[in-house]
Amino acid sequence: MTNSDDNLTKNQRREAAREKAKQLREQQRKKEKRGRLILQGSLILVAVAIIAGVSLIIVNAIRPAGPGPANMASDGILIQGENLEAVQTPGLEPGEEPAPTQASADANTIDIRVYLDYLCPFCAQFEEANNQQLETFLRSGAATLEIHPIAILNNNSMGSQYSTRAANAAACVANYSPNSFFDFNQLMFENQPEEGTTGLTDEQLVGITQEAGVESASDIEECITDQTYRSWVLAATQRALDDIPDSDVEDGLTGTPTVIVNGSKYNGAPDDAEAFAQFVLAANGQAFTESESSPSPSPSPEG
Repeated sequence: MTNSDDNLTKNQRREAAREKAKQLREQQRKKEKRGRLILQGSLILVAVAIIAGVSLIIVNAIRPAGPGPANMASDGILIQGENLEAVQTPGLEPGEEPAPTQASADANTIDIRVYLDYLCPFCAQFEEANNQQLETFLRSGAATLEIHPIAILNNNSMGSQYSTRAANAAACVANYSPNSFFDFNQLMFENQPEEGTTGLTDEQLVGITQEAGVESASDIEECITDQTYRSWVLAATQRALDDIPDSDVEDGLTGTPTVIVNGSKYNGAPDDAEAFAQFVLAANGQAFTESESSPSPSPSPEG
């Protein structure tokens, strides 16, 4: 079989080669152009995402600091009485310093404060081991409980700022449904995510508030999704890191849970209910009988 190129002259073959090379160059040029367009489109999408993320950060950063949540004038919510009701206070105005809760006028009433981060596993251990006896102390009038939600573990939630979002959700409950706070706090630890994850979504946080039976559920949902009290959470956290008022803690909070009983810091194991009960009784300077306080607590089996 004879190749058709054999019938071409040398000049014709050269011209044909040039034309073929030209076609190949044109095909390569179109291919490269398509690649550039695809790359440019991808870069534009990435840039838009980056700009959106940066814009959100900037908006949160430059958003004017609003008032703090109602019922947390001390940076914590004070719970007391048979019905576990919160003491109502106005919210802090922007720039206003918190007012530490005054010790109970009743010398027989124990003042307990807990500083916690909802991502902290040791806080969950303390809650699980001691929640029942704390509730008994409160309902009997033997103690008051002030809970301070803070955010020191944001770096452990894969960029989702879970500690801040969770503390903001707590502030939302304190503001709109303060008498639901004790139940909400318990549920937050029962549903605690693991460190190193993104934590619960805003939708899941809203679900926990509803499980706690909050009032003004729609207001709380909006408060959570808008992170209404984000600036307050950051400010309250920094204040706790700087100083724990009316306590023997000299250099501010260094970890969670930090538990203060009548001004003295509890240094025992968070999951040792018996040790904590003895510390509470010793800090109060008197011994409660079983009939006057709670059944003898047993240490949690978990370490």
